[in-house]
Amino acid sequence: MKTSIYRKVAASIITVAFLTTGYTAYANLTELKENRHANPLEGEEHIQQSGWDESADKSVTLMQLGDLHGHLIPRKNLNTENFEGTVGGLARIATVIKEIRKESSQNLLFNIGDTLHGGAEALYTEGKAMTDILDKWRIDGYASGNWDFLYGTERYLDLFENGRWGAVAANLYYEGEPYADKAGERVLPPYRVIKRAGLSVGIVGFTSERGPTVGTSTTKGFRFTGEGEELPEMIHELREKEKVDLIIMISELGLAKNLQLANRYPGVDVLLSADMHEETPRLIETKSGTLVSEVSHDGIAVGQLDLQVGEEGITGWRYELHKIDESIKEDEGTSKLVEKERAMFVKGKGFHSHENPINKTILYKPIDTVIGEAKKPLYRGNFSDHEMPGVVEGSSHNFLADVFRKEAGADIGTIRGFRYGTHVATGDIRLEDIYHFIPVAPFIAKGTITGSQLHDQIERSLNGSLNPDPFKWTGGWVQAYSGVRYELDPYAPAFGKASNIEIFDQKKRIWQPLDMDKQYTVAGYWYPGRPDDIGTGLKINDNAQTVNGPDGNPLDATEVVARYLSKNQADPELGRVKLLHKLPEPAFGNREIQPLNGVPERVGTIQN
Repeated sequence: MKTSIYRKVAASIITVAFLTTGYTAYANLTELKENRHANPLEGEEHIQQSGWDESADKSVTLMQLGDLHGHLIPRKNLNTENFEGTVGGLARIATVIKEIRKESSQNLLFNIGDTLHGGAEALYTEGKAMTDILDKWRIDGYASGNWDFLYGTERYLDLFENGRWGAVAANLYYEGEPYADKAGERVLPPYRVIKRAGLSVGIVGFTSERGPTVGTSTTKGFRFTGEGEELPEMIHELREKEKVDLIIMISELGLAKNLQLANRYPGVDVLLSADMHEETPRLIETKSGTLVSEVSHDGIAVGQLDLQVGEEGITGWRYELHKIDESIKEDEGTSKLVEKERAMFVKGKGFHSHENPINKTILYKPIDTVIGEAKKPLYRGNFSDHEMPGVVEGSSHNFLADVFRKEAGADIGTIRGFRYGTHVATGDIRLEDIYHFIPVAPFIAKGTITGSQLHDQIERSLNGSLNPDPFKWTGGWVQAYSGVRYELDPYAPAFGKASNIEIFDQKKRIWQPLDMDKQYTVAGYWYPGRPDDIGTGLKINDNAQTVNGPDGNPLDATEVVARYLSKNQADPELGRVKLLHKLPEPAFGNREIQPLNGVPERVGTIQN
């Protein structure tokens, strides 16, 4: 096991357990290094270990949650194309937390990534539906996701300035009004130190560099950095000033960036990653010796990493992940809390109307109301070896782009490739499913763009998701469109990846080549704070026309979808992007959704 020059002697043993994603994993470290490019066998349980001493006494347990995205209750999991049963659910996770804590009276719990966003309950309570439950779990360290800033800086400070969950962020600063008097100061402590079982554990946090794009003032007064430039100072301070025995980095900068940061700045022992929703059934060890994992999303699994620390730093580890499925009994207390939080949103005596805190529209109907039918499963997130990789395309985004185009009467529909969402199997669609797809309170509007503008956006989106340098990614996956199809060469140079772009002529009912000079109407997300922007990034050449209700007022996007489903089934056409070449093989021994090393530009011949 590699050790950093910063690591101090610690004649103790520490067990670190992380609540992560969906498998059980143990393997020899040398074997892991030699097989980093091999995919683990699907369906096989993995247990990974290196230098583990079964006779050693376990003393401390650290647990991690990641990218919960407002999922209070279980959901389907369609990435595996297994439609039976459900995964996730806070009550099941609580059971696993309690079981792990029974094994170790000394424990720490981490939460990383988007938590306060992702569903109606979280949206309408500005995160309270999640904090009310998670507050009971004694979380010791928290790194915010970009969507945790959805409700504005004032709300964020109300929730976390008081130290809730031990929130840390080395890369989040005050800047300008309304906090001009604090300009340059950090919003949260950059790190914290926790004592357990005779060890001093330093926890340094990084939030995402991207604030949510839902208006002009959501993160007003805050500044984010995204290059990890604060990390060397934090490592030095924790080792030299705080004299810690172990450094745990909790980071929402995404697995691809975090792997590079761990090598760029040696000294971090364990790095717990979030944001990309990747899952690591095999723990990754970087060249610098840092152990890295990312925990998927929506609470669909629990994982456990045991560490033993001796005179040379980490002397042994064991990595285990447990799928959160129907085999896990729900914790009764948490189940009651979930029921309480949902009572005012679902059918029953407790239901009442709610005002949307962002766009001020009113929720009048229970979120468990069936509003339509899915003829195809709706989701996004297939692994990169799937015929429809999630980074490129997904049925849920295709469906939503169709709705926006049709309800607005536009030539083209568009939606950004958001990594979040839920999974809806064939059959009933409930209103809460749509809120999991659209939890950011947009209106839907159409405007006019040129073919050249559309071409540029397609290429920007491809470059922002597939660039060989993850630090040039723009967040999320490839943009989805309705009324548009094209061929994708992922290995082509930047801004030359899309070819044979065609637009469906709604009047003639035929596909026609994209005309760079032609004017097209496009429909997508729209916010009053960005009146000339449609679908995040398309600057329209006229005034936006919103999709309105009978009273003439703009409809929340969820209501636009509900109105469409009252007349139509969800049956989106797939294969709108023709992938000319397979995406790269996984780089670190785990299946990937978004290639962690990006996609290299072509050198020589690409084999299909």
